[in-house]
Amino acid sequence: MSLIFSLYVSENKTISHNFSEVEIEILFEDSISIRALDIYKDTLVGFGHNKGYGFLDLTTKEVFLADFEKDIFAKDNNWVAEQRAVVFKDNSFFSLGIGSPARLRKIEIKEKKEKIVYTETHEKVFYDAIAFWNLEEGIAMGDPTDSCLSIVITRDRGETWKKVSCKDLPPTVAGEAAFAASNGNISIIADKTWIISGGMKSRVFFSPDKGKTWKVFNTPIIQGKETTGAYSIDFYDDKTGVIFGGDYTSPKSNTKNKAITNDGGKTWELVSDGTGTGYKSCVQYVPNGGGKEIVALGFTGISISNDFGNTWQNISKEGFYTLRFINDSVAIAAGKNRVARLIFK
Repeated sequence: MSLIFSLYVSENKTISHNFSEVEIEILFEDSISIRALDIYKDTLVGFGHNKGYGFLDLTTKEVFLADFEKDIFAKDNNWVAEQRAVVFKDNSFFSLGIGSPARLRKIEIKEKKEKIVYTETHEKVFYDAIAFWNLEEGIAMGDPTDSCLSIVITRDRGETWKKVSCKDLPPTVAGEAAFAASNGNISIIADKTWIISGGMKSRVFFSPDKGKTWKVFNTPIIQGKETTGAYSIDFYDDKTGVIFGGDYTSPKSNTKNKAITNDGGKTWELVSDGTGTGYKSCVQYVPNGGGKEIVALGFTGISISNDFGNTWQNISKEGFYTLRFINDSVAIAAGKNRVARLIFK
């Protein structure tokens, strides 16, 4: 095992960081809640918040906020849909609202011009996450409105989106849905896609071919209540992945809330079960860490593992909902009322 691992480290230039602390620099504060962010060319943060979407320039710290209470598209609606799924692709930014009517906006970054590229109206509509495979093809997912997860796909740079029929997706069980907690429900490696569910059933939906075909795998993560399950998923490569969650109504509970896979998501094994940190809403592998180093955070604080998730250190009590790495030691995090730069040491 040690020989195999040393070869893996050598071939992939893995760095052993062994982080044990984090420096937090507040970049932006406002009376908004942010549960989704993405980073464009390491200099621009795009985020979704409870009143719209926004951009933060990491160089100048200038902020642009779109407020949907003043938006023409919201005039037919008596409430403002939170934006909890965002992503940059090429020179565009996509922002998706959670509730009905669920509107997916495509925003040209420089001009700040937007257009609606997908709309869905249904009493059960609730979108959770969005991601792209490449410049042309992307996917967004949400809770079931019928007998399967809501999956919409684009094959033309996000200009048009089409909902996948339940005939082409694995069926969900009663009470199975997802959590729009961090835009962390989807993980993509090349053409492969993994999506997590939660609630009464917490499973991993897998597509090997950019959403054309699907399988579903069980997980040992806590499930059986509306508030239990996997909240976030990340893959380091096409074999090594992690899921994290728990029950946000019982955030100190650290049983059945974190698991890893080494076979591409077919099977999952609990790690640090009954020890380490409890509920977290977002999990991300440290870049260039060989799958060994993992960061998880939530409103309960920031935790890190340096040994494939087997043990965890709580390195900050500062609460956030979501984060994305810029490089292998710096990440941007967001949460209630703020965006921050996290420097791991």
